[in-house]
Amino acid sequence: MPSTTGGNEIVELQQKLARVQGLLEASRRVHSTIRLDEVLAMTLEIAAKELEAEGAFFALTGGRLGTRGNHVHGCVPDDWTRWTDCVDMTGYVSAPLTGERGETIAHLVTYRPAALSFEEADFLEGLAHQAALAIGNAQHHERMIEWERVRADLDAARAIQRSLLPQSVPEVPGYSLALRSTTCYEVGGDYVDVIPLEDGRLMMVLADVAGKGLASAMISMTFRSSFRAMSGAGLSLHEIAGRLNTLHWQEGIEARRRYVTAILLCLDRQTHRVDMVNSGHNPAFLKGATGVRTIGASGPPLGMLPGRTYETETFTIAEGEQLLLYTDGLTEVFQGDEEFGEERLQGLLADKPNDHLLDHIWAVLARFSGNARQTDDMTALYLYRGGVQ
Repeated sequence: MPSTTGGNEIVELQQKLARVQGLLEASRRVHSTIRLDEVLAMTLEIAAKELEAEGAFFALTGGRLGTRGNHVHGCVPDDWTRWTDCVDMTGYVSAPLTGERGETIAHLVTYRPAALSFEEADFLEGLAHQAALAIGNAQHHERMIEWERVRADLDAARAIQRSLLPQSVPEVPGYSLALRSTTCYEVGGDYVDVIPLEDGRLMMVLADVAGKGLASAMISMTFRSSFRAMSGAGLSLHEIAGRLNTLHWQEGIEARRRYVTAILLCLDRQTHRVDMVNSGHNPAFLKGATGVRTIGASGPPLGMLPGRTYETETFTIAEGEQLLLYTDGLTEVFQGDEEFGEERLQGLLADKPNDHLLDHIWAVLARFSGNARQTDDMTALYLYRGGVQ
């Protein structure tokens, strides 16, 4: 006669095998999609169906699952929104979903009047574990898609910003003029421009918006539009600086945090007269036969303080003299704890002017830093009198 005990063991093993197979099938289903809303809906459907529950829902902790879609399946009592894992409410059984760092991101909760058996509670915990893994994969996929979208936007912004820089350097009889600008991120806050005026003079600007990245780039483009609009309006440089300062200040607190240091310059090619306003920027270097003269700021950065006025410094650029304007990204290059600094940069102005000086400066900086990743935007404008007549 067959043993009753042996028959019960076989039945129990068959039930355990069925539960394992059920959990494997549930795992396969929740991992079959990388869409977060589908993972959530499928998990709740499986929980309600396999456990013969009237309803199931996710009790969120910190909004880690987002707010899209419906986090409830089936029918649950009106008091379900008051459920917490710390309050024992009849009919509710929960299992935690654990995040990558071991934190609880939510609870998977089922509701049915009859209590769950040990095996059913074990199934719920296993389903919650698999759901947490699937949710993590779906969220990672969403982040990747979002990052690709952001990268596409940044690439477009970078192309636009580059297109707004001078695409060619104007030929200036009797002078050589060179520009160079590289950003440390996709877009940056440095701005350099050369604008020929109708009367033959040449308006130039080199500016640096406080900070780096997209926010600074937006301020830089606003500054560009304002400067270009004013440059041909017959205003003096100190008037332009004053108006730029007022406009920037009036943009509000966020714009003021991203003030602009700038050098505005106007060259009269006939008289070789240079008018310059330095608004809180690094000193310009003017190298002549007797050494290097520095031209410092005559006022604070633009947009930092309201109602400020600026002074124009006027000088004549003599035959063979060189003028270098630059942003602090060139001087704040490091070799370990040692900064490249203004003195080294000044020393790169050779006794004999060089059409390729900016290429030389960038090469020296790369060697100094050991070709380390650029940590700030780097921009320079180089002018010397003595080009092709």
